[in-house]
Amino acid sequence: MKLFKQAIVFVVLLGVAATACRNDKAEGEKSNLKTVKGLYSFGPEMKSFTLCEDGREYWVKDSVKNLELSYSNLGFEKPYEPVYVELEGYFAKSDTATVSPDFDSTLVVMKVLKISKEIPDGPCSQ
Repeated sequence: MKLFKQAIVFVVLLGVAATACRNDKAEGEKSNLKTVKGLYSFGPEMKSFTLCEDGREYWVKDSVKNLELSYSNLGFEKPYEPVYVELEGYFAKSDTATVSPDFDSTLVVMKVLKISKEIPDGPCSQ
């Protein structure tokens, strides 16, 4: 019985430690949040974001599931049409098991600030 109680205490402590690690990671991600502006393209095989300021391209993970929905609601007849977006998110190393090897970094979207078919003049014009 004493061994059983020790095992339960160990499992509970292990769960607390795992939760603390996840919370630390979430806090670290929140502190790395950035507002970014660029062009977003979405389709069955690719979700990409091109940063206005320097043209770097990133894979996109839509953690709030709002970006893909907003893009779909714009009513494009074919996929991969670029739109102008302003997003809040953070950059992370891409998971090579699920992301094309062309993208070494992923933009994890936490909030959609703006999405528009109108691409402004300047660095984000085509």
